[in-house]
Amino acid sequence: MRAASSHAADLAARLRRAVAGEVSDDSRRRAEYSTDASNYRVVPEVVVLPRTAEDVQAVLAIAKADAVSVTCRGGGTSIAGNAVGPGIVLDFSRHLNRIRELDPVAGIAVVEPGVLLGDLQRAAAPHGLRFGPDPSSQARATLAGMIGNNACGPHAVAYGRTADNVRSMTVLDGTGRRFTAADDLSVLPGLDALVRARLGVLRTELGRFSRQVSGYSLEHLLPERGHRLARALVGTEGTVAVTLDATVDLVQISPARVLVVLGYATMPDAADAVPRLLGHGPLAVEGLDARMVDAVRSHRGVVPELPSGTGWLMVEVGGVDDGAALESARAVVADAEALDAVVLPAGPQATAMWRIREDGAGLAGRSPRGEQSWPGWEDAAVPPERLGPYLREFDALLDSYGFDGLPYGHFGDGCVHVRIDFPLNHDGSAFRAFLFDAARLVAAHGGSFSGEHGDGRARSELLPLMYSKEAIETFEAFKALLDPDDLLNPGVLVRPRAIDADLRRPQALPLLADGGFSFPHDGGDLTRAVHRCVGLGKCRADNSAAGGFMCPSFLATRDEKDSTRGRARVLQDMANGTLVTGGWSAPEVHESLDLCLSCKACANDCPAGVDMAQYKAEVLHRTYAGRRRPMAHYSLGRLPQWVSLLHRLGRLGPAVANAVLGLRALARPLLAIAGVDRRRRAPRLAGVPFSRWWRRSESAVRRRSGGAISDDRPPVVLWADSFTDGFSPEAAQAAVRVLADAGYRVIVPERQACCGLTWISTGQLDGARRRLGTLLDVLGPYAAEGIPIVGLEPSCLAVLRSDLTELLPEDSRTPQVARAAVTLAELLTTRLAEDRPWRLPDLTGVTVLAQPHCHQHAVIGYDKDLALLAAAGAKATGLAGCCGLAGNFGMERGHYEVSVAVAENTLLPALRDRAPDVVFLADGFSCRTQAEQLAEVRGVHLAELLAARLTSGRRTGER
Repeated sequence: MRAASSHAADLAARLRRAVAGEVSDDSRRRAEYSTDASNYRVVPEVVVLPRTAEDVQAVLAIAKADAVSVTCRGGGTSIAGNAVGPGIVLDFSRHLNRIRELDPVAGIAVVEPGVLLGDLQRAAAPHGLRFGPDPSSQARATLAGMIGNNACGPHAVAYGRTADNVRSMTVLDGTGRRFTAADDLSVLPGLDALVRARLGVLRTELGRFSRQVSGYSLEHLLPERGHRLARALVGTEGTVAVTLDATVDLVQISPARVLVVLGYATMPDAADAVPRLLGHGPLAVEGLDARMVDAVRSHRGVVPELPSGTGWLMVEVGGVDDGAALESARAVVADAEALDAVVLPAGPQATAMWRIREDGAGLAGRSPRGEQSWPGWEDAAVPPERLGPYLREFDALLDSYGFDGLPYGHFGDGCVHVRIDFPLNHDGSAFRAFLFDAARLVAAHGGSFSGEHGDGRARSELLPLMYSKEAIETFEAFKALLDPDDLLNPGVLVRPRAIDADLRRPQALPLLADGGFSFPHDGGDLTRAVHRCVGLGKCRADNSAAGGFMCPSFLATRDEKDSTRGRARVLQDMANGTLVTGGWSAPEVHESLDLCLSCKACANDCPAGVDMAQYKAEVLHRTYAGRRRPMAHYSLGRLPQWVSLLHRLGRLGPAVANAVLGLRALARPLLAIAGVDRRRRAPRLAGVPFSRWWRRSESAVRRRSGGAISDDRPPVVLWADSFTDGFSPEAAQAAVRVLADAGYRVIVPERQACCGLTWISTGQLDGARRRLGTLLDVLGPYAAEGIPIVGLEPSCLAVLRSDLTELLPEDSRTPQVARAAVTLAELLTTRLAEDRPWRLPDLTGVTVLAQPHCHQHAVIGYDKDLALLAAAGAKATGLAGCCGLAGNFGMERGHYEVSVAVAENTLLPALRDRAPDVVFLADGFSCRTQAEQLAEVRGVHLAELLAARLTSGRRTGER
């Protein structure tokens, strides 16, 4: 071990001297890159993020001299395990990501290897162009990664695979040669002779149907196919050459598109219809199973209305205009022999249908039985005419093993995606046996083990079941021409590793719940929870255009360390214990989690349901149990306690605190002692907290009424959390007026009840449980009577709807309080739907810029708020993205720069661009604080916005 460590350190030192990019051999970085989106874990010696092509050339030269392997990586979304390796891992996504040229006349683009497909699509769209293949991971998939795997996507049925859209590439092979691969075999000595010697194999065994991706696609080297070396290098999975740049074709975007959804009795029945539908020239033909739709419904809460059946085809057709597209759609329906059909022109409903498909890979991470499902047999393909029979036999094979999964896929090309609940918690024996049987089944149908993701470590060992001995020898001979020393991605395609070697999950030890979160959806095991991350990398994409908030710190730093996936990988390695060896206190773990904002967005936006905020809190809880904590845990983590203490002193406490902290000369050293960044300002405490204001107001009402109040209005509990009570009582006062105007009898509990949010975010889970126990004492009786509990601070309300259920799951009052807890907008929209609706305050002419709180986005949703604003006549735009403060995160020392950078993603540009009369709406105290401190913009709560528009007669609650 020591010798290996010494070699890695020496290798890293020489690489640092040779390249301009980042070089790392520390255990945290190696853990982040030890796996991709596959089942495999292979720890590299060194990770390099090259800045230039010369960096890449230098790395290969050192690797060759040292006989160290090189594995290339883009977005790290490889499902087959072709982006992990034991030597040097090259990550192209950080720096080599420029579009060098885009020529709309010629219809081509020249791209560096790390260019994201989504970026290329956005650059080409204004010219009416796009890159044809479009895998669901396009927002984070790189072009070189697509070239490595010969990626396809839904629209490959119309535009072909990546290989069909690559003109030329500049590459480095395993000998260090740099050359341009196009349509000339002479650039590689010996290649022409190899082709002439193997014409029979190339013509009979390769290129038999569109999704035959397994092995090397050497049919492109045939003379009748134009000696297209560039196309032959596509799909070689980094085993023979490293891409430095590529010239790719762009295709015209269809002017009009219509989506036809066809319903069939079963998935195989849907597959039977595919061959006759291909005659209509569709742009895409996708298959969906009822089990996948059920998973989306469970995760998202709602799905578009679907035709009758349990198996569906999504058939997209195009045309020169809407009329032509609709005519094509009608022809598809007429020929489909479906039980039912729905035709959806381009728009929100069609987008929602595609969303089901795009989230498929992540949602398929749990089987219908709720078990963890795994890739491995993820994208096998058969000729479309064999798809129905194959699916029936495949279902029988699954049943014979007692396995299950959620199938879907590119049915127009005969490609089926499915993740299967292999029992990988223990070992890989059943996994191995199943894969060999599945391979025999696909080979019997004339298919390919891989239809678009490559063979990688998952399927390369199976290739002799699909190809003859002569074909395998041809692959070996091709590899020997370009990489005779087997430096490039060894163990893949040629001389493969066993498919059950290097499996990640069996190596991870249980981390059972112990006084913190209960992890009920993961069998009480944090290890199972962190292995929800299957590496799709959606956290590495800017999801704001689709309303997503994940992952703000990665968007600020663009470092794998700061992605949800990167953090999950380090936690998975902590559970493994061989690389990250320090357990809960491991510095790698805390460095990885440090810039997690605990925004909780991943809990909603990650298709696999990773909740990094919860995992971070659990790690902090275990790390500091019985130990001294960072100062910020005592100051910010127990802030409600200090605020309450100051308010007990009457007006004097807040006045003195505000005066002292308002003087920067005094405030800076005090903030520094408290673990707060000196550039921050302490929020001003209210002189009179809401709870005291309410007691005085209620007493005055009772005095006026002689001590007896008869009120038959429906009751509602207004729960003033610690932040609203101590910092923003005006929001609660406004809520009282609005609720009274809406016809409710407002109840404010006599005792203050804190949800423990700041204790949770700092991992003080014992303290959080105590506070939640008190909260159940205070709010439980109301919830038991079915009285709604309105919360005004979204993050605190989210605790009641989520964290409470996992911190106190055994308390019978927990589900009652969780069900009773509602936002102001949820309650008022319900009120509007009643037989005698309430008349909303008129917001006609008001333009609103709304910043949803991340926790509300993740746990509750913001749709009801936007609907209420629209019903009131306001024109509202909801921002997508974290404000950057995220409770204690942005206040803590060491986080200021990232906090500001996150705010620059969405919030600050929007505030700078807004007109003076636009109302900035933010229910979250953190969001309002960030806007005020960084942009000097005061935000208002929804309750304040509504209360300000009550008429003078209505302000007093008069009816």
